[in-house]
Amino acid sequence: MPVKFIGYIGFNNTSEIHGGTRSRILDRDYVDQAARAQEAGGFDRVLIPFGSNSPESQIVAAHAAAITTKLGFLVAHRPGFTQPTLAARQLATLDQLSGGRIAVHIITGGADEEMARDGDVGSTKAQRYARTDEYLDILKQEWVAAQPFDHKGRFYEVRQGFSAIKPDNLPVFFGGSSPEAINVAGRHADVYALWGETLEQVADSLRQVRQSAARYGRKPGFSLSLRPVIADTEEAAWKKANEIEDQVRAAREAAGLPTSGHRPPNAGSLRLLETATGNRRDNRLWTGVAALTGAAGNSTGLVGTPEQVADAMLEYYDIGIDHFLIRGFEPLADAIDYGDHLLPVVRERVARADHQRKTEAA
Repeated sequence: MPVKFIGYIGFNNTSEIHGGTRSRILDRDYVDQAARAQEAGGFDRVLIPFGSNSPESQIVAAHAAAITTKLGFLVAHRPGFTQPTLAARQLATLDQLSGGRIAVHIITGGADEEMARDGDVGSTKAQRYARTDEYLDILKQEWVAAQPFDHKGRFYEVRQGFSAIKPDNLPVFFGGSSPEAINVAGRHADVYALWGETLEQVADSLRQVRQSAARYGRKPGFSLSLRPVIADTEEAAWKKANEIEDQVRAAREAAGLPTSGHRPPNAGSLRLLETATGNRRDNRLWTGVAALTGAAGNSTGLVGTPEQVADAMLEYYDIGIDHFLIRGFEPLADAIDYGDHLLPVVRERVARADHQRKTEAA
């Protein structure tokens, strides 16, 4: 099966290592450069993130789509703050204007304080996942219904809903590690997204999601999020990883943020934080930044030469990962580096492994 690469376009050229040094919340020059560089580097898509205090992801995606021709976009979207009928038309419109280059990453939300910033006060995690489930039912019906439809559910009521504009093929990515999330993923995810954990943990997550999806006759793909650290030698790569840890620690201390004793509210971060009790897992899974930040989002990496990191990624591919979402700590420079040195090696390794499997099966 082909392997897909998803890059990342934040809103400025900074990361956890830069602390408060960013000068602009939305840096158009960076967005332009990042989109063009990742298109040239062979990325299939780029993730446009969502946050309760950040620029709007669909608008950034629309801008980036207008200055590229092949690059796809994975638009992070949180259910509950836009009516699903309107969201369906917005995403379908964006998909049509971009020439079918849009996918949506559904972010249900696990932190109560972040949800409250957008006016969602008092909902529980179970309620939010139940709302997401219903939201996606309506979203998908808008995309496929040939006639107006009615819907009356726990969270939404729609009378004669209908979208005249339909997407060409708009995949739904979905993440979450709680039992409620796994159930919703089984019903709706075209691609289930995981953070970078050990091979054993990833295999267990794939098993759970496959079991959930099988109840609905579905077979999703799987995406793994990583922060690769590559260099000409393994020693240089680990030195670089250690320096990144030092920079993250210094930036957090300067901002008055904790570097230990974290207790994140969502199941995925809790699980990842348990993985980060040792700095290095498996052969080259690096968890240092996850430990410092409380496993806030995509924060684990693979460390080594491009060939070593590619071999490690192939191990994940062999157990069922068919998408890799990768981003660095120097966002633009690392994206260019990945396109030049990592993506071609991974694709070559995957093609060779697939050819060998076909030969053995013949």
